[in-house]
Amino acid sequence: MQQRDYLLREIEKIGMMLRAIRQKLIGGSDDLKITSRDRIEVAKEMLFNEMNFDLDNFLTLNQEESVEKIKSVEGLSEENLDYLAECIAHIGFMDESGKSETILHKALYLYDYSSKESRTFSFDREQKIAEIKNRLNMT
Repeated sequence: MQQRDYLLREIEKIGMMLRAIRQKLIGGSDDLKITSRDRIEVAKEMLFNEMNFDLDNFLTLNQEESVEKIKSVEGLSEENLDYLAECIAHIGFMDESGKSETILHKALYLYDYSSKESRTFSFDREQKIAEIKNRLNMT
């Protein structure tokens, strides 16, 4: 029973952290001097510090390696996987370094993987997939 409680706490902790990252990316800021680039760097740093998830490295992985990385992150439930994909998509939408397309493709892959692994259909997930495909001109 303690093992189950521990896992539930880890899942909840990862979810809260991913929601915080999402808020940093899309939420308003009182400091208008904070650039998109700064927000992206803060989000990437939070992913690494809280989840040991190196986004730059993740972008270089092939599909098989990406799945292994996702499976290795403790507390990454279906809902949290969608949050992670959403965070990565927001980073891709905000990116001005020229890596936007690569980032969005990886977010799309995560959403597709989540859809395959999930036992439920999510309108929200499908809407976000459509947004990414629209940005990538894949519709």
